[in-house]
Amino acid sequence: MAAKSQQQEEAVRVWRRLRAWFHLRAGRLLLEQEKAQLDVILPDLFGYYLLQVGSPGRSDLVSASRVRHRVVMSLEPLSSGKWSGVPHLYGEADALPFATESLDVVLLPHVLEFTPEPHQVLREVDRVLVPEGHLVVVAFNPWSLWTLWRWLGWRHRTPPWSGSFHSSARLQDWLRLLGFDTMAARSFVYYPPVRHGAFLRHFRVFEYLGERFEPFLGAVYILVAKKRVTTLTPIAPRWRLGRKLLPNGVPEPTVRGRTE
Repeated sequence: MAAKSQQQEEAVRVWRRLRAWFHLRAGRLLLEQEKAQLDVILPDLFGYYLLQVGSPGRSDLVSASRVRHRVVMSLEPLSSGKWSGVPHLYGEADALPFATESLDVVLLPHVLEFTPEPHQVLREVDRVLVPEGHLVVVAFNPWSLWTLWRWLGWRHRTPPWSGSFHSSARLQDWLRLLGFDTMAARSFVYYPPVRHGAFLRHFRVFEYLGERFEPFLGAVYILVAKKRVTTLTPIAPRWRLGRKLLPNGVPEPTVRGRTE
């Protein structure tokens, strides 16, 4: 129990540091880019219940969704209430406090990079999603200028540079094993990860050049996957398949039914 408590405390510290980074100028600009991408994707995902796991920058990323019931689950203790009219609660990504097959859409914004058990998080998402429900993942791309910056920078042990970045291809492999089909995946954000200066003032130039010449090397990618519906083919019981008939149509007696 003590080890579990220490892990939870460390996880809370990580989420708090990550949220603090998203309050910086570079983090706020990144959230704006991610929000713009989600505003295009979410309106096409329907259902009754949507869950956003994690709250980088304490922001509501799901305002464009048409799903009526939306909930934000923070990964660190925060005061109860609502953000922009959306209820929020506190929970753990690897043990979602929701019933099996109760949600239609789940959004994971930068969750898989900063959890020690990304596979368990995905298994929990698979559990709570209804068949044909959708998972939307926003994650840092390990093959980008930002990754190079993280290894060259002296703050590589603090979020967001301390995260375990997983490629889109690897994530698709994990989801395929769980029974998900990838519907869409694309990367974006090509400007350098700096806090201020001329680079941020001209980030649209970097975006244009990146999308045209290096479309797969964006610092962040968004992946949309659908939970596959499992179809069961009825199989006749073996006793029916193996039953033999005598020439007159009478069932052949079993060994126990034969007289000596």
